[in-house]
Formats: sequence, C-alpha cells, structure tokens
Amino acid sequence: MALTGRTALLAALGSLPVGLLAPSWAGMLAVNAPLSLAILCDYAMAAPVRTLQFTRSGDTTVRLGDAAEVHLTVTNPSGRRLRAHLRDAWPPSSWTPGTERAASRRKVTVPAGERRRITTALRPTRRGDRQADRVTVRSFGPLGLAARQGRHEVPWTVRVLPAFPSRKHLPSRLARLRELDGRTSVLIRGEGTEFDSLREYVPGDDTRSIDWRATARQTSVAVRTWRPERDRHILIVLDTGRTSAGRVGNVPRLDAAMDATLLLTALASRAGDRVDVLAYDRRLRAQVRGRSAADVLPAVVDALATVEPELVETDARALAASALARAPRRSLLVLLTSLDAAPIEEGLLPVLPRLTRRHTVVVASVADPRTARMATSRGTVDGVYEAAAATQEQSQRHRTAGQLRRHGVTVVDAAPDALAPALADAYLALKAAGRL
Repeated sequence: MALTGRTALLAALGSLPVGLLAPSWAGMLAVNAPLSLAILCDYAMAAPVRTLQFTRSGDTTVRLGDAAEVHLTVTNPSGRRLRAHLRDAWPPSSWTPGTERAASRRKVTVPAGERRRITTALRPTRRGDRQADRVTVRSFGPLGLAARQGRHEVPWTVRVLPAFPSRKHLPSRLARLRELDGRTSVLIRGEGTEFDSLREYVPGDDTRSIDWRATARQTSVAVRTWRPERDRHILIVLDTGRTSAGRVGNVPRLDAAMDATLLLTALASRAGDRVDVLAYDRRLRAQVRGRSAADVLPAVVDALATVEPELVETDARALAASALARAPRRSLLVLLTSLDAAPIEEGLLPVLPRLTRRHTVVVASVADPRTARMATSRGTVDGVYEAAAATQEQSQRHRTAGQLRRHGVTVVDAAPDALAPALADAYLALKAAGRL
C-alpha cells in the first residue's frame, strides 16, 4: 500500500483542531478512525496491479542522435477503472540528460476491460543495445488516498546504431568514382586498370592510349578508354584496444574510426569491390564477411553498434594473423588504429612486413585538432609549455608516420570530422593508380 499526499494533508487538518481544542486520545481516534476506514475502502476500490497486462511495440533500431518511439499497451482485465501513475524505466543513456523524468512518467486511465497505448520517446546518447528495465505502476482509488503498487517486466531492446555523419560526403565521392569508371567525359588511365572501350581521338588525349590496329581499320584515330579494376577485396580492421578509448573532443576515437569505416564501406561497395570488416584487440569483437554489395553496409552498421573499446593492449601479432587468415589473396588492408609511437613501434612495425608483402596497406588514425591549436600558443608561461608539448607530440606522430611510409604504407592522419573523407580520398587515389 502507498499513501498519497492527500492522505497526509487530511490527517494534518483533522489533527490540528483536536490538538488545539481537545487534545486527547479520544479526539485523535475520532479523527483518524474515519480516515483509516476511508483509506482501506479506497485501497480496496483501486484496480489491481498484478492482473494488468503489458505489451510493447515500436522501433527496434535507431541511429545515434535520432529519436525512437516505443509503444507500451496497458490492458486492464479487471472490473475496476484503472487510475494510475506509470513509470517506464530505461537505462540513463536512453534519454537526453535532464529529460528522463518527463519522458518516462505518465498518468493513465484505463476503463474496465479496455486498453490504452502509451508512447515513450527515446533519444539515446550512446551506441549499443538499450534494454527496457521494468514498468512500475501505482494504481489509485477513486478518493486518491491510497494506491496499490507493483512492477512488471516487459522486455524490449532498441539497438542504437552509429551516427554515420560522414554520409554527407558520399555523393561527392561517388561523383569522383563515376569519373574513374569512365561514365563521364573524364577518362583516367592508370597502371593495372581494365580496358573499357574505344572512342575517337580528341586533342589532349595521351598518345600512348592510341589503338593502332583499330585505327588502321577505320578512317579516324581510335584511343582506348580504361576503367579501374573491380571486384577487389578490401579488409577494414578496427583496433578496439585501449588507444581507441581516448576521446578527441566529444567523440571517442573508436566512433570516429567507425564513421570512416561506414563511408569507405558504402563507397567501395558502390565501386563493385568486396568489403569485409574486422574489429579486434586481443580477441575478435565483431566481423562482417562475404556480404553482397546491397547487404554489406547494413551488416557493418549492425555489427559495429555494440562494439566498445577495451582497456587492454592490442595484440598486434594476433591481429595480423587474423587479417591474413581472412585475406589470403592480395587485398587492400585498411587498419584504423592510433599513431602513438609505443603501440606502433612495439606492436605493428614488427609484423608489418608480413602484411605489406601480400597486401596494399593503409593505416588511418584520428588526430587531435587541439594539439595544432596548442602548438601556436604564446604569451604566457603555460602557453609556451603547451606549445612545446604539442610540437613534440606532432613531431612524434610525423616520425611514426614516416616509419610506416618507409614500409610502403599509405598513412591517413586527420581530425575526427575529416578522417572519413580523407580515407575515402586515399581509396579513390589508390583505385585511380591501379594499386588495389
């Protein structure tokens, strides 16, 4: 049983004149006995809570930053009218901070034998699965003096997918891809590209593209057009070790790497290449293999939704072995990791020759734009120290990137919001040069 504020107010109002005019046990009994009887009657007339039936429906997935609606249907099978306060509990990260109370609590009235639907609006602030906790119901009597209270387990899961803000860059990169494919007037000939068709020579064409045999069979000069090779294998590996847990601004490094992964997956699948994704630190966290071009992006989004950074040092040897096992033939291997000196020099560099011997390797890393701002600090003692520390950090990253480039690795180092388009540009450049 739960008593309401109305009950406390009536008890106080009744006790006040008794205490002032006739303070005695008899006076207190005269006031509280009718009130207790009214409370018991009100409790007895409240709709039972245990017999209530709850079902859920609505969204099961939502992109981070968007809103999801989950519907809760309340069925009252009893013969009494339900007047209730209801709390639909979800994890704290299911709401925008400060809005949990207003979004999770409802007043509901359900006549006997009827049902009502309540909509709970979620706006998650983190990726992953958000599971409904419980539904707590407080059923009031008609007098509003007492209430029955109970809770029901009504399971439901909403998967929060990565935000994918870099999808705004996809149209411009697809336009460049169409140029590489020869679907526009710009035709690019690169080493290792595939022959596409013949067309008439126009001034400015590379004379090395002239097909002399075709020219001899017709009255005009014919040149070959080329298109980048298709059906190449791309393996994207996300390092989910401790370095991916660091935050750059308000974004974890792993989330920025996921955003770059999604843009590259969307672009490469449109280009006709096969894309696999692997998330690894000391063990496999997620993988997507063998999906068609139409299915690979949704599969990658779903697989990465629940991946979180692990506070362990990444096992570079095991990561390389897993990558080689999933890419037995020549492929483009994209590794999204940190450019910190210690993990690269002690972990990646010793196993890098095994990767570059068989594959074209790209290493992409999230850079902190605050470091560049600190490097220009002047005017105060603290500013000078910050500038010195930032300059040292930049020099270390440049030295690490130089070590990777000496092994034939393409290095992409960019701020979180620029990493995805920079990685897509690197992919297009490799494709145009016929290095895939």
